[in-house]
Amino acid sequence: MRWIQMDDSIFEYVQRHANPSHDPVSEQLAATTQERWADRAGMNIGPDQGHFLEMMVAITGAELVVEVGTFTGMSALWMARALPQHGRMVCFDITDQYLDIATEAWDAAGVTDRIEMVIGPAADRIAEYDFDRPIDLAFVDADKPGYQSYLDLLLPRLSDRGVIMVDNVLWSGAVVGDEAQDESTVALRAFNDGVAERDDVVAVMLPIGDGVTMIRRR
Repeated sequence: MRWIQMDDSIFEYVQRHANPSHDPVSEQLAATTQERWADRAGMNIGPDQGHFLEMMVAITGAELVVEVGTFTGMSALWMARALPQHGRMVCFDITDQYLDIATEAWDAAGVTDRIEMVIGPAADRIAEYDFDRPIDLAFVDADKPGYQSYLDLLLPRLSDRGVIMVDNVLWSGAVVGDEAQDESTVALRAFNDGVAERDDVVAVMLPIGDGVTMIRRR
């Protein structure tokens, strides 16, 4: 056994031992998303991953964070709260149909002024956006066929110690083997293989949530 299997009881144990273990804003956001978008609520990160992202922003001292794929704003909420007062976050999403839910949560957490939403095809918007400083941390959780483009666009824009975190790289295990041949699974396999073969980056895949790969320039 290389890591412990995460069943419901162990997941609840992990959450009880996070500090703080109770987070009213993210819990309300999860409930609102479930109520209004039940069929898509699984797109939100869980609290374990939220704590991880918040910790990453804090320990890296990130001042500019970029997110690709925002949905109802859960991951942005966790990361923005760890930013310093002068820090900022730029979120790219294809649609603004979930923005009202996200903004309500960001307002409740007092971080709305740190977050800028950019709506439209993410690759196009990232390519044309003037970040005015290097990116310290990026979180990619959008359409899986677009992952390679997002990595190629973000990597040269990183600060010297910057890191890109890519979500869903284990895809509930479907990336292992070749049985699943849907577009997203095939794209994730190709992305994972491509990252592992590159000699210009250092990458590690972590079994957090649905799998997170952390990537930095070598």
